[in-house]
Formats: sequence, C-alpha cells, structure tokens
Amino acid sequence: MSYNLKRLSRLRALAVPAAACLVASCRRAGVLDPQGPVASAERLILINATAIMLVVVVPVIALTLAFAWRYRASNKRAVYWPDWSYSGHIELVVWSIPAMVVILLAGVAWTGSHLLDPARALKSEMKPIRIEVVSLDWKWLFIYPDLEVATVNELIVPSATPVEFLLTSATVMNSFFVPQLGSQIYTMPGMTTHLNLLAERPGDYPGLSANFSGDGFSDMRFLVHVVPASEFSSWRARATGEGAVLNADTYSHLARTAVDAQMQTYRSVDPNLFDRIVQQNVAAEPTASPPKEH
Repeated sequence: MSYNLKRLSRLRALAVPAAACLVASCRRAGVLDPQGPVASAERLILINATAIMLVVVVPVIALTLAFAWRYRASNKRAVYWPDWSYSGHIELVVWSIPAMVVILLAGVAWTGSHLLDPARALKSEMKPIRIEVVSLDWKWLFIYPDLEVATVNELIVPSATPVEFLLTSATVMNSFFVPQLGSQIYTMPGMTTHLNLLAERPGDYPGLSANFSGDGFSDMRFLVHVVPASEFSSWRARATGEGAVLNADTYSHLARTAVDAQMQTYRSVDPNLFDRIVQQNVAAEPTASPPKEH
C-alpha cells in the first residue's frame, strides 16, 4: 500500500510540471491567445472543428471501453452470435454520423476560408497602413512606402489600425507568421502576396518564419511592436532622423547571407525598391563619372 502511495505521489509530481510546460508552450505559440480579429476568428474555427470531431471521438472511445468490458473473457453473461452478419440500423448509425461530421467540417472550412481570405480588407474606421515585406536570408525587411522609412526584423504598427501587407521574397520561398495576429502566408520570389491583419491592443507580439529556408531559418524571427497612435507618430518622427538610406547599394549589402541580423531602421527608402525586388532587378546604382576637361 505504501509503495502505491509513493508511486502515485511521484506521478503527481511529474504531472504538475508537465501541465505547466504544456500551458506555457501554448502561451508562447500565441495561437490560443489571439490579439486581433483574424486570430480570434481562426481560434473559433479551431474550437468548433475540435468540438465537432469530439462528437465522434468521445463516443467511439467510450463504446470501445464498454465493449471491451462487456465482452471480456470472464463475463459469462455476454452473448456470442457467430452467425450475425448484417444490421441495417448499425449501418445507418455507422455511416450517417461520420457523414454529418464531414458536412459540418466542410461548412466550417468553406465559410472560414472565404471570410478570412488574407487579401480581404478588414472593416475599420481607421485608414489602413501599408507595409511591404521582403524575406531575405535570413532576416525580414519591412518597408513603409507611405512613410518612406524601413526596418529590419522589427515591425512597429499602431493599435486598432488595419495593416495591409504586400509580401515577396528576395531568395527562396518563405512563410510570414505572427501567431497572435493570425494567418500565415507565403512569400515567393518574383511574386507578391497580400495579407490584412489588425492588432486590437498595444503589446509586443513575436513573428517568425514558418517555412524551412536554410541554415539560419530558425533565427529568422522578428518582433511586432503594437503601440498607440500617438506613440507611432513619435516613432515615425524619430525614424526619419536616424539610420542610413535604403537604396540599391545598402540593400545589396543587407541581402548578403547573414545570420542573427540586428534590428535597424532606415530613415529613407528608394520608392521603387520593392518593385525592383519583385522584378529581381535590383542592382547598385552606377557611379557617375567625373566630367571630362577640355
């Protein structure tokens, strides 16, 4: 008896930290901690789909245990029918319930995929802010075309304001993902994809690369700073007065393969840089030759 109590106490001691690690991992992932309407809608789809599937999973597990107990070898009251071969009622139950589950899951997926189309603009009274995203080896470049500034591995956006992302890749295919804001989307060389997100409240939300793209992909992370509108205006004023100019020369230097790229800000950006990256036609500007003397 004492041995069983000791064993039970050991299992309990292991269960507590295991549960704590599981909860902590969910919090770090952020999928179950949405901070925007898109992520909230995606969590609702996840919960609804899980609940629909549990309608089948839970009864199947319960019936499996019940049948195993009912027809155990020591139960002499269980009736064995070797000649049983078909039951229309059982067939109806066996096929109708999974069919209804598939129909319900299909309805949830269909409506969700249309309502949460990444390119679909979000309803808001605030004017959206445009951001151009470029995935590099192995870093993220964010260009604010309307503000004429850019950042690396750091994204600053105002709260309660829609953000319209235009994304591409300067190297291989990658995936842009902010778990607490929702909707990962691929970046592809020579192409652009669209994504609309919104952060409802200020905070710092981690972003990452969700697609293997090389040795440094695990360090290809960025941070989304969601700040109030007044603080965003102050950041914009500071950004235009510090850092280097992002043109073809500085971009060529930035695009060189590197791991653990530091966060940095560019006070000015070539307005045609993103289009040239998409067209894969970025080259250093030729140096003007001095005038000839006559």
